[in-house]
Amino acid sequence: MKIAVIYWSGTGNTEMMANAISEGAKAAGGEVDVFVAVSFEPSMLEAYDALALGCPSMGAEVLEESEFQPMYDSIKNDLGDKRIVLFGSYGWGDGEWMRDWEAELRLLGANLLCDGLIINETPDADGLADCQALGAQLLA
Repeated sequence: MKIAVIYWSGTGNTEMMANAISEGAKAAGGEVDVFVAVSFEPSMLEAYDALALGCPSMGAEVLEESEFQPMYDSIKNDLGDKRIVLFGSYGWGDGEWMRDWEAELRLLGANLLCDGLIINETPDADGLADCQALGAQLLA
C-alpha cells in the first residue's frame, strides 16, 4: 500500500508527528512518502491508497490558512476512495479544529479510519508511539 503523509508545521511539533506516523506505516509494510503541504499537488493524489493529513490548530482553532488550507481544499473532494487519518498538535483550545475537520470530511464521504490524533504541544514518547500506531492503522 502506498501512503502519503502530508503536513504543515510551524514549530516542529506536527512535523515530529508526521515523521512518527511515517515510521509506523513503514514498519507495518507500507511504502511511504512524506510531503510538506506546499509540495503536494492534486495530480499526485491518484498515486496513493491512503493519506495521513496533519495540521496544527491555528488562530481561532482553524487549519493553517496560507499553505495547508489551499492544498487541502484542492484535494478534499477527491478523497472518497482513500484511507484517511488526521493528526495535529495544539497549544490552546480543546480540539475544535480537529472535530470541525473530521465533520467536513465525513460530510464529503471520506473514509476516515478513526478520530483525529491531537497532541498538546511537543509529542512525548507516548505521543510518538500513538503516532506510530496511527501510521500502522493505515495498513490495517
